Amino acid sequence: MTYEPWLRYFRGNPSRQQTFDDALDWSRKTPLTPIQARMIARSLQRFELGEGGDGEKLLAKAAQAGDPVYTAALKLFVVEEQKHSALFLLALQYLSAEPLASHWSDRAFVLLRRSLGLRMELMLFLVAESLALEYFRALRDGAPDPLIRLLGARVFSDEVEHIRFQIHRLAEGYADTPAAVRRIVHAGWWILAIGAALVLSWDHRGALRVCGVPPRRFLPAALRAFATASSAVLSAGQKLGPSAGAYTDPDIPQAGPGADTGGVSPAVPAGPVFQDAGRRRQ
Repeated sequence: MTYEPWLRYFRGNPSRQQTFDDALDWSRKTPLTPIQARMIARSLQRFELGEGGDGEKLLAKAAQAGDPVYTAALKLFVVEEQKHSALFLLALQYLSAEPLASHWSDRAFVLLRRSLGLRMELMLFLVAESLALEYFRALRDGAPDPLIRLLGARVFSDEVEHIRFQIHRLAEGYADTPAAVRRIVHAGWWILAIGAALVLSWDHRGALRVCGVPPRRFLPAALRAFATASSAVLSAGQKLGPSAGAYTDPDIPQAGPGADTGGVSPAVPAGPVFQDAGRRRQ
């Protein structure tokens, strides 16, 4: 499978994303209590900072790999991540909070990934995105504010496809790697993922509790998402295109006063769909 389907997907995604964005009326007043708003804002500050990079070094590494179609798709992927940062900034303004200038977790992540090659950097991204997927699910399903639930659904729908995109590239890179080496890689990857999941569950514990997801429940769910994604990478020949629902315009209800937007459109996957149905590992 080439990267042409991904390039088409990313090129067409802004019109589908607009359905979500049109429903996000940030002029409204939040129904959150001051404590709830502070907990969610403190959490979103980390994500706003982390997704606002320009991706210059990542794109340079991709260009060196010699696949212009992949590089073009990756550029659009970076644009989507930057759009998430812009949405988080709007949410912070909505919650009367300021963005962070820096945070130790973001500095550590940037320093680590910039020291790595393309494959290792993508593996680091896959850890971050697969774990964060459960955070956005918590926002989508449990935030006591319809706009924050819509924000969670908006980002969740993008991240499912982003993870599939990373799986495609990484699976291609590991396709000819001996099974014994893949097992060693998987073990090291797991060590990194467990550490990252512990940091994420602790750092965002306030927002998770506001959404009805205590850290002790979030942690195993996040690690299950990583397990699914990493296993898809290291299963020989597993290369994924956009999911079946990726090209469908989501049917998102307007978040008007009193609206209940906790339900999820069929176009927004209810869980991580990282593997094609006929090729799942039992």
